[in-house]
Amino acid sequence: MGKRKKQAKVLRIFRKVHRTTGALLFIFFFFISVSGLILGWKKNSNGYILPKTQEGTTAILKDWLPIDSLHTIALNTINNEVPGTSFEVDRIDIRKEKGSVKFLFVDSFYEIQLDGATGNVLSFGIRRSDFLENVHDGSLLDDYLGTNGYIKLIYTSVMGISLLIFTITGFWLWYGPKRMRKTGKS
Repeated sequence: MGKRKKQAKVLRIFRKVHRTTGALLFIFFFFISVSGLILGWKKNSNGYILPKTQEGTTAILKDWLPIDSLHTIALNTINNEVPGTSFEVDRIDIRKEKGSVKFLFVDSFYEIQLDGATGNVLSFGIRRSDFLENVHDGSLLDDYLGTNGYIKLIYTSVMGISLLIFTITGFWLWYGPKRMRKTGKS
């Protein structure tokens, strides 16, 4: 088989792999691209996707209330804002330089921001970015199916490998014909 025929065969194989992978994973690539695009704008959404970090009265930690007091205020606030629901704190995000503390909750996308020194509620908001991150990385499927991280691991592995395949085959689909033309001229 001649060099040009080998190149054409490789090009056909790459085209088929590229097309098949794209067809099989289209819906996943669609969700990843849309969620990634929106997540890129989260801090520039005027607080719609991710609530803006508010400023408290002081960044001096010794002037702050104890964390357990702030925790109690956050729990009381969330229970008043969304009555009849039990909330467990997922994480506490201390923004020392801003003088504020964010309380984020398990099984919800709510956030309470408190002034670290006074305990005043600075913000109550929905973290839509957390939902989008769960869509983006496959955690939404994992949580829904209760697979303890395995779906997310498989999902991110398949999508990462697929992106690598797309990059390689896409490059070859661009470069291969150029190489064939060059080979045909010599």
